[in-house]
Amino acid sequence: MLLKYFYDEMLAQASYLIGCAKTGEAMVIDPMRDVEPYLRVAAKEGLRITHVTETHIHADFVSGVRELAARTGAQMYLSDMGDANWKYAYPEIEKAILVKDGDTWMVGNIKVQVIATPGHTPEHIAFMITDTAAADQPMGVFTGDFLFVGDVGRPDLLEEAAGIAGTKEPGARKQFQSVQRFKALPDYLQVWPAHGAGSACGKALGAIPSSTLGYEKRFNPAFQFDDEDAFVHWLLKGQPEPPRYFARMKYVNKVGPALLHNLATPVEIERPLLDQALAEGALVFDLRSAAEFVAGHVPGSISVPIRKMYSTYVGWFVDFTNPTYLVVPDDADIEQILKDLRAIGVDDIPGYLPASALGDNLVQLPTATVKDLSAALADRSAVILDMRNLTEYEEIHLPGALHIPLGYLPRHLDEIPRDTPIIAHCATGYRSQVGTSLLRRFGFTNVATLVDPQGTWRELASAVAV
Repeated sequence: MLLKYFYDEMLAQASYLIGCAKTGEAMVIDPMRDVEPYLRVAAKEGLRITHVTETHIHADFVSGVRELAARTGAQMYLSDMGDANWKYAYPEIEKAILVKDGDTWMVGNIKVQVIATPGHTPEHIAFMITDTAAADQPMGVFTGDFLFVGDVGRPDLLEEAAGIAGTKEPGARKQFQSVQRFKALPDYLQVWPAHGAGSACGKALGAIPSSTLGYEKRFNPAFQFDDEDAFVHWLLKGQPEPPRYFARMKYVNKVGPALLHNLATPVEIERPLLDQALAEGALVFDLRSAAEFVAGHVPGSISVPIRKMYSTYVGWFVDFTNPTYLVVPDDADIEQILKDLRAIGVDDIPGYLPASALGDNLVQLPTATVKDLSAALADRSAVILDMRNLTEYEEIHLPGALHIPLGYLPRHLDEIPRDTPIIAHCATGYRSQVGTSLLRRFGFTNVATLVDPQGTWRELASAVAV
């Protein structure tokens, strides 16, 4: 048996290829939308991708199951668990094999057994793997978003992201039952999760790519509870705010993502076309560095500098019903940017403007220093707007700060004063710059972003608290 690990750092998402060396068959589990890495590895190893599956209808990225099946002819295996609201509706669903708890199939000499693991979502399943050529007992489990290293999947996404009320507590109770079921499995089983540290699908994911069930039983907090109510309280408390695009992903992955060859290729555009798009209400994301945006940008554009997981910030604000335009560095890898954004379903990108073509009529982004922040705290001359997540705010915050997490800004515009100076801050300045540029798009001319890459505002907060 051959096992290959793939990891998308932009989404903290893991996927896997398992292959049978004797028969040349292979299966991909929880594939990303860009399927080229699987095709390259399979070709290198002399394997044919004959099976493709996933653990559930994902909320944080566009699934590659349909894409990979179309490219290779691989047989799709999809969950048939859960209620009618969470059944797959692919155009090719009649070609898929729908599976339930206990179902099995073979990939060459590799046995795959389905284990229902509801909780994160109703239809969630895991895959127990046995290499029958070498053993008569399973080796490990692909746990998807049920079990991570050091954490378990959050049960509140259907309610918090998809807006289905009354689902998070029942989901938490099902998650408890799934954990109890895994407590009875052998300690030696390897655990191969679908996410790592940084994913919003849990609250405390570890950075280690895999684990063993015995280790998780000893050290994962989820396995320390015998009381269901206590488990539910612990699991629901402190979950991070889910990006707004999660709701869109649930829909896209249920009905079937568009195939990549059907998407239009963005073209390089000139400034007048970008200005026209802005005037018509389109969103423009400026992917240049923070300093370049501060020095000069197109009015109304939103700053999201390229870095690890930048696409999730685009996902907070993108409008899936309208086209999205980009301003990119001159040396940008356009193909990689497209992969990053298409991974979260941003498919309608007609064009991009290189930095060298920005031209004139640019505006600067107002900034503030820690000294300005200290003065504002002393004389209350400005409102301090804290754009961090709730758990960060509860750990430490500046006294009197107005707390609105970055992604929730559009919902709370009425709470933000327009006639008083505002200093926006986060942990290091990245999110506050994104948020300040967004507020300026909404007409707020009184907001400055705190330039504080080392997060020294914490020293000020600690001193004030004392």
